[in-house]
Amino acid sequence: MTPADQPPPPPPPGSGHPTPPPGAVWVWRAPPAWPPPPPGWTPPAGWQPPPAWPPPPPGWQFWVPAAGGVAPPLYGPPPRAPGPPPLPPVRFEAPTRRNLVRETWFVVLAFVFPGVVSAVTVLVRHLQGVSDVDRFPTVLPGHPLTNMILGIVNYLAIAVVVPVALLLLARTGQPPSSIGLGRPRFMADVWPGLGLAAAAYGTAIALLIPFAALLAGNTKVVNPTVVTHVPAYYVVYGLVIAATTSITEEVIVNGYLLTRLEQFGWSPQRALALSLTLRTSYHVYYGLGFLLTVPFGYYVTRSFQKHRRLNRPIAAHFVYDAVLITISVLTS
Repeated sequence: MTPADQPPPPPPPGSGHPTPPPGAVWVWRAPPAWPPPPPGWTPPAGWQPPPAWPPPPPGWQFWVPAAGGVAPPLYGPPPRAPGPPPLPPVRFEAPTRRNLVRETWFVVLAFVFPGVVSAVTVLVRHLQGVSDVDRFPTVLPGHPLTNMILGIVNYLAIAVVVPVALLLLARTGQPPSSIGLGRPRFMADVWPGLGLAAAAYGTAIALLIPFAALLAGNTKVVNPTVVTHVPAYYVVYGLVIAATTSITEEVIVNGYLLTRLEQFGWSPQRALALSLTLRTSYHVYYGLGFLLTVPFGYYVTRSFQKHRRLNRPIAAHFVYDAVLITISVLTS
């Protein structure tokens, strides 16, 4: 910037042009024949006008009060109406234990509460003789293919909390790889998952045998899952349900919850008890049959606690559900 283009400095002290008094918003204005300053410019301390500039008119007031207490630009378009104050900048701080506890409650309730409400509703309807549990509810009667597609889309909604939980874990230093979530490997994930599913089947059958006579036909204490006649291609529907359920439940009830409880200093036994309680809470629509879900929950929870490989419980859960649903479809 050449001397002729430089913004004018303030007059020296004692020249009759004092700096603006405190307690108000003032605007600096240049005398006539001076080069216009940039928008919003005010003279810094110590500046003097170049000798080539003409003197200001006698009694010229360099500082004038701004209208309405808001300083408009000296040049350029008129100012906009004042809006809301700017938001404060984002502060990246380590989360406190209190905030993590609140976060954990929010995530777990967001997943468990809708399932518990739905399960209790189904159980009450069953006890009143309204309906049984149908694994493939009818969305659009008379259109099986469309019903299957809509049913899949509707069921995928239960998984919306999964990316939220994974993001929250990653923000505190636990990416998916730290909980054993990623591309599954056969010997490390799939094969052990098959073993967990087989153990859960065996234990459930062993528990069922002594009570088979009591539970058979007693629809007041057991709410059986039925499958109305559906085409064989509904196996695809069942596999999608099994995959969605296995990923969602294991990420929340195992991967997220157990990780947070360990960070809070919970013992493995105490964390196992809470995890099993939450897992069985949204299966109460089976009536007393929900007790048969406990062995599976125990095996997959202990597996994650010992190995921290979430792929194993997911594989076990998928196999466990997929086998049951496939048999139900093909025998409907």
